[in-house]
Amino acid sequence: MNILLLNPNTRTDITELMLTVGQRAVSQGTSLIPLTAPRGVPYISTRAEAQIGGAVALEMLAERHREVDAAIIAAFGDPGLFAARELFDIPVVGMAEAAMLTACMTGRRFGLVTFARALGPWYEECVRTHGLWERCAGIRMLDGPFREIAEVGAEKEDLLVELAKRAVEEDEADVLILAGAPLSGLAGRVAERIPVPVIDQVVAAVKQAEALLALRLRKATAGTFRRPDAKPTTGLAGSLAARLEHRDA
Repeated sequence: MNILLLNPNTRTDITELMLTVGQRAVSQGTSLIPLTAPRGVPYISTRAEAQIGGAVALEMLAERHREVDAAIIAAFGDPGLFAARELFDIPVVGMAEAAMLTACMTGRRFGLVTFARALGPWYEECVRTHGLWERCAGIRMLDGPFREIAEVGAEKEDLLVELAKRAVEEDEADVLILAGAPLSGLAGRVAERIPVPVIDQVVAAVKQAEALLALRLRKATAGTFRRPDAKPTTGLAGSLAARLEHRDA
């Protein structure tokens, strides 16, 4: 099976980081196909940037969805996820949702630990959108600048571990998620330093995508995630316009 690892941010080095982590987790016969946003922002941290990233993700999926069996929206916060599930026939997994649902199968309440305070409001809204706020022990964020976004996990590793321990001790988190694409792979490195399970967001997304494919679920033709009726468009990317107008059937 082929799974599209779609990064709606523009940093190819972060895509490569997630690809490396994901390739260690795939089952035999599964291939990850990396794809990085051709425009947008280096990393999404605000609502506006999430809207832009979600729109670009839909364009990317419209171009590539027939080439793969499933897709992962590889940005914590899941920009464009619900719209993608509405438009496309393949399973589409959100990295944040996959990590949180996996965490819910591991403990009563999960905590999020991330590398920048700016991410907190968006991540809280993501948790609430997925209906999981009652299962969330809290969101812990580092203060202060970092040198390089792709290296923030290594640069801030000790501080993130200390923040994670505080989430366990003070927030009573039963399981933790190191949230944000640049922190991919960090869970495996620090797991033995933290006294509760630590979920890697990329690994969770890959395994959830494989599970959905194994279930062989049909695309909805009723309900809120059925494909919308055809509608004329103006000025959209050709493949996305064709999808919305039902010219790609």
